[in-house]
Amino acid sequence: MATAPDPACACTTLRKANRAVTRLYDEALAPTGMTITQFAILRNVARCGTIALSRLAEALVMERTSLYRALAPLEQFDWLRISDAGARAKSVTLTESGHEAMARARVPWEAMQTRLIGTFGAEQWAALESSLAHLSTLAQGTDA
Repeated sequence: MATAPDPACACTTLRKANRAVTRLYDEALAPTGMTITQFAILRNVARCGTIALSRLAEALVMERTSLYRALAPLEQFDWLRISDAGARAKSVTLTESGHEAMARARVPWEAMQTRLIGTFGAEQWAALESSLAHLSTLAQGTDA
């Protein structure tokens, strides 16, 4: 009796797609000296104004230690400022240089965003985005 083939590993499939898409955005942003990870961090900080590092890690679904390592070069570039926000808490704010870096990166980011979604299809992207948001929620154990 024939059995159905095992489905592909969900984690491996998602990681492969992540690496491929990350590579596209990193290539698009390369002339700005910024990676897509740095862009995502700066964009989230820009949206919030000043945000606690723990909240930023939650928003990006990143381990705090990974976030802290990613913040170090951004602080060295003077794109953001990390400051004490109380006992054992730190917050981050975008600097003027950070706003300028975001403005430079916005054009190539938007071009890649338009290209990728245009190629994939706007309706398919909306469905995938919704599915991935749901999957992320499930994986974090906040929705059973």
